[in-house]
Amino acid sequence: MTAYRGLTWDHPRGTEALRRAAAEFSTGRGDPGGPGRHGDTLVWDAQPLEDFEARPIGELCARWDLVVLDHPHLGDALAEDCLQPLGPLFGAAPLAEWRASAVGASAESYTAEGELWALPIDAATQVAAANRARVPHLPTTWREVEALAAAEPVALSLAGPHALLTFFSLCNGLGEAPDPAPGSGLVSRETGLAALDLMRGLAARAAPRTHRLNPIALLEGLARGEIAYCPLVYGYSGYAARSAGSPVRFGDVPRLSPGGPLGSTLGGTGLAVSRRAAVSPALAAHLRRLMSAETQRAFLPRHQGQPGRREAWLDPLVDEAYGGFYSGTLATTEQAWVRPRHPGYPAFQAAASAVLREAVTGGRPAAEALAETVRLHHAATRELPRA
Repeated sequence: MTAYRGLTWDHPRGTEALRRAAAEFSTGRGDPGGPGRHGDTLVWDAQPLEDFEARPIGELCARWDLVVLDHPHLGDALAEDCLQPLGPLFGAAPLAEWRASAVGASAESYTAEGELWALPIDAATQVAAANRARVPHLPTTWREVEALAAAEPVALSLAGPHALLTFFSLCNGLGEAPDPAPGSGLVSRETGLAALDLMRGLAARAAPRTHRLNPIALLEGLARGEIAYCPLVYGYSGYAARSAGSPVRFGDVPRLSPGGPLGSTLGGTGLAVSRRAAVSPALAAHLRRLMSAETQRAFLPRHQGQPGRREAWLDPLVDEAYGGFYSGTLATTEQAWVRPRHPGYPAFQAAASAVLREAVTGGRPAAEALAETVRLHHAATRELPRA
């Protein structure tokens, strides 16, 4: 009989389904062996989104048995040896099935050194979002976004790490994926300056207070109609839910030119097992249940979760219940770029984002900010082996 504790992030998408499933597990209702047979319990704690994005993963794994994490923390986690590989816990067949069923690169993003280190339980990427009443039709190109910004309040996601993530997405949209290799220049000067120029133009028209809003706060502003449109913000299906009035419309990100690439930077969450956890057969069965097609298509969406399996994203009933969120953003999610996962990347992400945010919203010259971002990248990867 073991009492387990997990840590997720403080939003209904991150807490509601996990806590309801844990309550069933703890009372034995979710136990394949019958009610009350195993005696284990599981409780989920929550941390703010900002801590989820930046708090050291080693610190979390020292205190919690299960940790919902962002894939860029994987490098630090492996360097500190604080996670358990999932192969020995579940076997090869379930892992192969989970990888095959994952939306886009969700499973790939938690794979390193030949192992899967977190269950791809939740899929998300930066998508376009609009207040349904203010923007009846989503822009399809960045030229249309610029035209919309002249008439309606348009915001960029720039707070915390998001200035860098928006920059990365625009570089991808310009046709150049950032190169995270040690010693690289990340992106060409031409592409980097073009991305920053587009960001600066939109930020100059946006209300300055929006530059400090995290994705949840931006979506709250969209839902209230205070913001009309955001071209790149991490998607939260709950804001499009029919049961909530579906105030926000989500869709694929705009392209730099018709038929051009959909530039987006992958998000989502993975459920990892820390080294401190002695995983019982009952807990392993519970985690397998969370990844099952049935749970992902029915239980998670019913309790505000955002599934990681493609079957759920393609289910017309799920899509209808969430205002077309899944069909509207699937192409962007399937093509999203995976961030680096080397040790030290989260610290680089925070520092580089601050530099780029200053260039976009303040007076720092774009060329100087781009050069500083590259310098930070070189410092963060200095000790890594070169290919």
